[in-house]
Amino acid sequence: MPLAERYRTAFVTGASSGLGRAFAAMLLSEGVRVWGTSRDLKRLEGFGTGFTGCALDLAEGDAAEAAFARAEAEAGGFDLAVNNAGYGLFGEFAATEGKVWEAQLTAMLGTTLRLARAAYAGMLRRERGCLVNVSSLAAEFPLPFMAGYNVAKAGLSALSESLVFESRGRPITIIDFRPGDYRTAFNQAMLPLNSAPSARAARAWRVLDTMLQSAPPPERAAADLRRALARGRSGIVRSGSFFQARVAPLAARALPEAWKRAIQARYFGV
Repeated sequence: MPLAERYRTAFVTGASSGLGRAFAAMLLSEGVRVWGTSRDLKRLEGFGTGFTGCALDLAEGDAAEAAFARAEAEAGGFDLAVNNAGYGLFGEFAATEGKVWEAQLTAMLGTTLRLARAAYAGMLRRERGCLVNVSSLAAEFPLPFMAGYNVAKAGLSALSESLVFESRGRPITIIDFRPGDYRTAFNQAMLPLNSAPSARAARAWRVLDTMLQSAPPPERAAADLRRALARGRSGIVRSGSFFQARVAPLAARALPEAWKRAIQARYFGV
């Protein structure tokens, strides 16, 4: 059954590249009308019929919420909202000014919560819909030297879990989508915070970069999201390589926390 039979309209943040672009393309192929966002509208070219580009910057909370309201009015309500936009910062926590981390949390968690609230409220009024918060496996396996990113993604997962409880008994689906590494430009776009990183940070960066280069393409994440949307059930959806999305979470539940941390530390060279 095409997804358009369940979701007529969708709002996707961060649709200009990476996972967001793959999500938008998948939804369009299913006949869903998509409103996709980017800070630069020129980066949203090439989608074709059924796509509407929206300028939205997570750093501007009031303006982002207003942009969502305009898009929702134009669409006549969104049956599906995918909070995907975000960015990475790589650096040592103590060596970075607090305002840098605060800005990341404001954009990736604060503004995203505002967009989630607006989308969820509309779904409650219409008594239908699905809210997808794209978190990360970093909520379970924190990435070294990416404290702000880890906190933002863990907070987003906590929001999803909260809404799963709040929406019980209502015809609304809440999906906590947790991708692992995918072969996108995420690392290239990541902002390095320290011009002279320590040896430990440099080793961890090399591992992160190697993982990304050997990761699956973003279309796999789009296929995983499609299956979750077709099922129409609330909950956690892990996506990525077989090891990251299946083996590692299972092993982590079976191992003591101290063992899990020791394995991660050895893997990243820290």
